[in-house]
Amino acid sequence: MLLLDLLLVHRTPHDISIKEASIESAVWISIGLAFGLVVAWAWGWQAGGEYYGGYLIEKSLSVDNVFVWAVIMAYFQVPQKYQFRVLFWGIFGALVMRAIFIFAGVALIEKFDWILYVFGALLLYTAFKMLKHSGQEVDPEHNPVLRGVKRFIPVSTELDGQKLFTKVDGVRMATPLFAVLVLVEATDVVFAVDSVPAILAVSREPFIVFASNAFAILGLRALYFALAGMHGRFRYLDRGLAAILAFVGVKMLLLDVYHLPIWLSLTVITVILTVAVVTSLRAEALDDEEPQLLSTAIIGTKKKGGSEGGRGGRTGGSPGDQPPPPEA
Repeated sequence: MLLLDLLLVHRTPHDISIKEASIESAVWISIGLAFGLVVAWAWGWQAGGEYYGGYLIEKSLSVDNVFVWAVIMAYFQVPQKYQFRVLFWGIFGALVMRAIFIFAGVALIEKFDWILYVFGALLLYTAFKMLKHSGQEVDPEHNPVLRGVKRFIPVSTELDGQKLFTKVDGVRMATPLFAVLVLVEATDVVFAVDSVPAILAVSREPFIVFASNAFAILGLRALYFALAGMHGRFRYLDRGLAAILAFVGVKMLLLDVYHLPIWLSLTVITVILTVAVVTSLRAEALDDEEPQLLSTAIIGTKKKGGSEGGRGGRTGGSPGDQPPPPEA
C-alpha cells in the first residue's frame, strides 16, 4: 500500500494542498477503521476492540510526532514538494522499527511478566516529562543525532532535488534531505518507546498490535500535510497525550489488581483526546476574540470621552456663563 501510494498517487513531486491532504487522510483513516471490522469478523469483537484501542493510541500520539516533523522541515527549509519523499522513507523505516519493537516487547512480556510494571512506570515518567516540557519548542540544531551525522558524514549546504546524496566539487556528500530523514527516524524511535508499551497494555497479540500501529502510521504523511501549520491551535494536546499515557501506565501497573474492559479503555482515551482538542480550539477562538473586544472597548471609550468633552465645551463656552472681566 505504501509503494502504491508513492508510485501511483505521488509519482512526481508537487505541492500538496490542504484539501488533497485532508482527502488522503480521510481515505487512510477509513481503511484503518475498516480493517478493524475485518479483525472483529475474523477473531471476534474482543480482538476488534483491542485493534481499535491500539489504533486510537497510536494515532493520538502520532499527532505530536507530526508537529515535530513540521519543525524539522521548517528548520532545514525543505520545499513542500520534496517533503513527501522524505516522509515516505521515514515511515517505511518506522514500520520496520515498530515491528522490531513490538515483537521484542511481546517476547519480553511472555518471558518476564514483571516487564509490564517497567513499561507502566516508563509511561508514567514520560507523561510527567511531557507535562513538564509542554509548550517548549524543538531545536534540531542541538539534537545529538544531527550532531553525530554532521560529525561523521559531510552534509552539503544546498538541496539537490530529491536526492539524499550528491557530489560537490567531486566530493560525495549527504544532502540536507538525508539529515532530515535521519532526524525523522530518530524522532520516531523516541515516540515508539512511548507508543509500543502503551499499545501492549491493550493487547499482547503481535498481529493486532502491529496491524493497529501500521495502519495508524500509514496515514501520517497525509495527516502531516493537513496539520503541519496548525501546531499553535492545539495548545492542550500535549496535556491530553500525557493524560492518555498516564492512564495506560496506571492500567499496566494495576493489571493484577483489576483488568479494565477494552470498551472502557477506548471510552477514556476518546474522551481525553476529545476534551484536549475541543479545549484547545475553544482557547484559540477566545484568543481571536480578545483583540476585537479590546478594540471595540477602546473605540467606545474614545467616543464616550469625545461626547462628554463636546457637552462640556458647549456649557462652559456660553457667553452668559463667562465670568465678568475684572475692573480696571
